Amino acid sequence: MSQPLSNLDEGYLTASTTTDSFALLLRRVAPELLPPTTVDTGVPELLRHGRTALAIRYGGGVVVAADLGSTMARHPEQPDIDRILSTDDRCVIAVAGAAGLAGEMIRLFEAEVDHLEKIQGERMSMDGRAARLSSLVRSNGTMMAQGMAVTPLLAGWDDLAHRGRIFSYDGTGGRTEKRAHACVGSGALFATEILNDSYRSGMDRDEAVMLAIRALHTAINDDTTSAVPGPDLSRGLYPAVACADATGVTRMSTEEVAVVAKRVVDEITTQTDREEVQS
Repeated sequence: MSQPLSNLDEGYLTASTTTDSFALLLRRVAPELLPPTTVDTGVPELLRHGRTALAIRYGGGVVVAADLGSTMARHPEQPDIDRILSTDDRCVIAVAGAAGLAGEMIRLFEAEVDHLEKIQGERMSMDGRAARLSSLVRSNGTMMAQGMAVTPLLAGWDDLAHRGRIFSYDGTGGRTEKRAHACVGSGALFATEILNDSYRSGMDRDEAVMLAIRALHTAINDDTTSAVPGPDLSRGLYPAVACADATGVTRMSTEEVAVVAKRVVDEITTQTDREEVQS
C-alpha cells in the first residue's frame, strides 16, 4: 500500500542506503506510478514490437541511430515513433520493443539519475548510469517472458574516460560494454553483419553516421517482422540519429540525415546493378 511522504520516517527519507533509488522510493510511496510488470497481451496496441537501434563508437565520440516507427503483427504502425531519447547533455538511450513501455522506462531512468545526483550533489558517472539502467531492465523480466521486452542501448560521452562508451543489455538486466558497436531489435542480426564487415577503429563522425544508416537500411529491408522499408526517400522517413561527444549530445536534423540516406541508397543501388551485370 502506498504511503504519503508525511507518513514516512525521517530515516527513510535521508538514509542514502534506502533513498538513492527513486524507483525504490516510488515503489513504497506510489507504486501505481511505476511502469507495469505485467500486461494484457491480448490488447493489440501493446503488441507493437520489432525495429532496430544501434550505436557505433568513432574517434571522437559515439553515434546512436534507430529507425522510426513500430510494427504490429507485421503491418506498419506509426512510422514516426522516435526511439532515441536524450537523458541529459551527455547520454542517450536507444530502444527496441514496445514503444509505450520504452517511454515509461526512460522517464523512470531520468528520474533515477536526477534523484541520485541531487542527493549526492554531484554528476553521476557513466558506469553509475549503466548500473541504474540495468536494474530497470531487470524489473522488466516478467514482461520479457510475455514477449514484451524493452531492449535499450545506453551510449554517451564519458567525461572521466574522455571517450564515447556503449552499453548493451540482455533481458535479465545484465550489461556489457561494447568497444566498437552494438545493435538491438528484430533487425539486429542483419545490422550486425554490416557493422562487423565495415567498422574500423578510428573512423570519423561522418563515416560512423553513414555506416549506421547503411546498417539500419539493411536491417529494415531484411527483417521479416518489419513491414516498412527504410529509409523511405519518397515519404521523407529517415532514421533518427544522435551524436555524443565532448561538446554534448547533438541531434542530427532530418535534412542532414536525408543527405546521408540518399548517398547510402545510391551506393547500394549502384552496387546491386553492378552485381547483376556481372552475373
